[in-house]
Amino acid sequence: MTEQANLPDHPKSASIKLLLVDDHPLVRDGIRARFEADDLIEVVGEAQNGQQALDFVQQQRPDVVLMDVSMPVMNGLEATQHLRNLYPSVPVLILSMHDSREYIQQLVQTGASGYVLKDVGSDELVRAIQTVHQGGCYFSAGVSRVLFQGQTDTREQKPALTPREETVLRYLAEGNSNKEIARQLDISVRTVETHRQNIKQKLDIHTAAGLARYAVEEGLVS
Repeated sequence: MTEQANLPDHPKSASIKLLLVDDHPLVRDGIRARFEADDLIEVVGEAQNGQQALDFVQQQRPDVVLMDVSMPVMNGLEATQHLRNLYPSVPVLILSMHDSREYIQQLVQTGASGYVLKDVGSDELVRAIQTVHQGGCYFSAGVSRVLFQGQTDTREQKPALTPREETVLRYLAEGNSNKEIARQLDISVRTVETHRQNIKQKLDIHTAAGLARYAVEEGLVS
């Protein structure tokens, strides 16, 4: 049975509802304690493995799943793949101690919306959760270094993006939502969405993580 965190007497209706998935009780306790006094994020459930996570999401539909990688019964890679297939509207943010390129690439290809290492500060973890909840993707600095350093550009030549499309792509790669981009560029949300679709078609890249990777490789974001 999936473990659930004790719910507060007065639920925080505007907060991000988070499912915490990790097989180490101390890790779960520490993260939950960090968010107990936070009005932005509410831990609505806990799971010790990927199978429990699937069961919880089926019943409760949290806003974000914070997922470890190495777990018994079903690991984070398998669970993420199932979640993306069954519940594509629920973003999965990986929180792991593993910084190998193979691990990270597999999770990104499986459909994780972000990957942060367990050495990040709590404030950055909050930002990462908010980012994926808003439809963006988030990679901590350590993950970005591992994932992108030393890569050679073997991709076919892509159609050139317009300056405005490059700007929109940079904002997307930084984790901004369509609404946030529209506000910063003083354009409509529909115009942002049009730019976003044009970028995807030109680059033949159709995932948020793929767009972020392209932006980093092209030097649009640091």
